[in-house]
Amino acid sequence: MLTEATMPVTSSLEGPSDAARYRGTLPLKSRTVQVLALMFLIVLMFTLMLGCSSSFAGDNVDQVRSRKILRCGISKGLAGFSYKDDAGRWQGLDPDFCRAVAAAALGDANKVEFIPLKTASRFPMLLSGRLDLLAHTATVTFGREAGIGVRFPGVYYFDGQGFMVLRSSKKRMIKDLNGANVCVVKGTTHQINLANTFQKYNLKYTPLVVESMQEAADALLKGTCQAATSDRSQLVAVRATTPGGPHRFEIIPGTYSVEPIGPVVRRGDEEWFMLVRWVLYALIEAEELGVTRENVRTLSTNPGPVALRDFLITSGQSGKSLGLRPDWVASVINAVGNYGEIYERHFGQKSSLKIERGHNKLWTQGGLMYAPQFQ
Repeated sequence: MLTEATMPVTSSLEGPSDAARYRGTLPLKSRTVQVLALMFLIVLMFTLMLGCSSSFAGDNVDQVRSRKILRCGISKGLAGFSYKDDAGRWQGLDPDFCRAVAAAALGDANKVEFIPLKTASRFPMLLSGRLDLLAHTATVTFGREAGIGVRFPGVYYFDGQGFMVLRSSKKRMIKDLNGANVCVVKGTTHQINLANTFQKYNLKYTPLVVESMQEAADALLKGTCQAATSDRSQLVAVRATTPGGPHRFEIIPGTYSVEPIGPVVRRGDEEWFMLVRWVLYALIEAEELGVTRENVRTLSTNPGPVALRDFLITSGQSGKSLGLRPDWVASVINAVGNYGEIYERHFGQKSSLKIERGHNKLWTQGGLMYAPQFQ
């Protein structure tokens, strides 16, 4: 077992000498408490600075409609999830989900203000009231929902944590990382998972905390760290987009945590939470029922089977209580397609990443994606 004497203290990325200087003796439990306490203090300070008040709770739908724009927090650039195309337009799962919510709430998928954020500032920005929705590769955890006042309407990507190394290092297994400097992004679940993983395998390591996965990749190339850890999808994305990455980076086998990723809203607004949640369900249900961007308008005028009628017609009647338009489901699918279309466009065979869907397949195909009934 890993002893207190072998547990490292998290250090910032200031070079190997700094990493060595910060090797410490804090046990895992103490470090975990410190990380959670620090996250809470950052959220609290940010909220007080920006003058967050209780007036934000319970009125998101009205504010969004009054403003006629959805303010959506996304990552600053991560292939698959959030990136700008050659025309300067935001693409990825996260921007597409923001557009889907705008289509439902405002009837126009283009009425979105995208606000790119660093990982560490995403929750403070949401809690400050400066965002209506956060779509930023955020993992669902009990501590986040119970501890900092946010809610996750659902999961739109099932992932798991992995490790990436330089191919030239010959490191191919987790046990090969004993004694390594490991780059990890600040403000993520990966920090605690990293400690848990190395404790499980009785390995020593020094965590080097960075601001982004691109910074981690750069440090890996420079030799400042010997491994980088993040969600496996993010490792694939960084490997694909870093110059020389596909030939120089190797993702070692194994998944070392469960990382269910989803959109985030502030706690205290049940209507907004419900609206965002059922937009996600609509994307998933559309794929199961065969409703696509191409055929949704045709099916809306002649739905046929009862399940399609419930999905495209009855949902419009039920959505009146949330102020949704009768054709809100059709507007969502017409704007971004169904979940399968979104996945293929940004992660699948139509993308540069070509990540197998795995757990993100529909439940009918052996995956975990399913939606409640729309009747």
